[in-house]
Amino acid sequence: MKLKVGYIEIRDIMTADKAEVRDGVLYVDTKALEAIALEDEHIKSVKFDVARPGESVRITPVKDVIEPRAKVEGPGDIFPGMTTKVATVGSGTTHVLRGAAVVTVGKIVGFQEGIIDMTGVGADYTPFSATNNLVVDFTPVDGITAHEYEAAIRTAGLKIAYELGKLGKNLTPDETKEYDFPSLMEGIKKYPDLPRVGYVLMLQSQGLLHDTYVYGVDMKQSLTTMLSPTEIMDGAIVSGNCVSACDKNTTYHHQNNPVIEDLFSEHGKTLNFSAMIITNENVYLADKMRSSDWSAKLVDYLDLEGVIISQEGFGNPDTDLIMNCKKIEETGTHTVIITDEYAGRDGTSQSLADADAKADALVTAGNANQVVTLPKLDRVIGTLDYTEKIAGGFAGSLESDGSITVEIQAITGATNELGFSRLSAR
Repeated sequence: MKLKVGYIEIRDIMTADKAEVRDGVLYVDTKALEAIALEDEHIKSVKFDVARPGESVRITPVKDVIEPRAKVEGPGDIFPGMTTKVATVGSGTTHVLRGAAVVTVGKIVGFQEGIIDMTGVGADYTPFSATNNLVVDFTPVDGITAHEYEAAIRTAGLKIAYELGKLGKNLTPDETKEYDFPSLMEGIKKYPDLPRVGYVLMLQSQGLLHDTYVYGVDMKQSLTTMLSPTEIMDGAIVSGNCVSACDKNTTYHHQNNPVIEDLFSEHGKTLNFSAMIITNENVYLADKMRSSDWSAKLVDYLDLEGVIISQEGFGNPDTDLIMNCKKIEETGTHTVIITDEYAGRDGTSQSLADADAKADALVTAGNANQVVTLPKLDRVIGTLDYTEKIAGGFAGSLESDGSITVEIQAITGATNELGFSRLSAR
């Protein structure tokens, strides 16, 4: 598949009567976006706010972050199976409003939702302190279930991002990149002397509000399979989960997966990017065995020489990670795994819930149990009511002066296991 991505730089977001992108500013018509959100009967009301880099603003509890994108040419459209009809995406031309993001917040759904600080210590731990954020604060109707609420917010957030993305369809991009993902045989013929490298992307699918959707289907319902990485850029994978904020892959993370970017940057130079495999992270042992068997089987069938494996979440999914690693290594394929650590606040606890001697090449995104104090900021978008209940918080986290002491697992993207963060170690 070949995909051309045009990046339109957004330097600010402002509200206006007319929605448009002009001179690097995204003007949003909040009344029109409100009407889109209220199409869902589960949403009672919605408020909009803007948070810019460097402002004294705290956003919480964060549910998802989404980048506005739109198809300009080619089959399908952004977020297939979710906001648009099911059709294979990943080819043609896509435009991106780079520097803008839709951030969804509201009454808490699970207990693993996060904090984004736009300035101060907390801003150093989240990539979304550097984006211009349109924050959408949802209030659900009374009496609905957590699953109904999560689905309503997830869908509304995607629709709003899709609507904003369409504003860039007819604009001339500031930068254009081309991504070419050839068939397996084409790649081998073109780069016969380069090592064939694949990427196994583990997707959170444990249920109980820990879900990821592929072309609109809950990934727990699928066996391990293959996609083109360009399909992911077009929104084929979206987040629907409430894992700890620090290592949750938001929809924005999927759209801008840095492992995919790095593999493309080396494709044809030091390696042949030959396969993109997606697999799930289920709860029961039989499901873990089945999915990891399929991961190893596909890697062996494709005769890959090296594989990168990235995880989402921690604890129970550590078993999936090590199973994938061990079984793929046993096919004769070298692996590198990307994870984060829960090593205790003093860093001396066992970092992963599972381990194996074959997992001898690892990149860590940091220790999520590290404690940090976030200073009081001038403005809060959302609510601080749940600060002490979210993962990473504890009794006494919220100080009387408005500062918050938490483990960094409460910060959205702090130890992201795609490497989409500032923390790492060797």
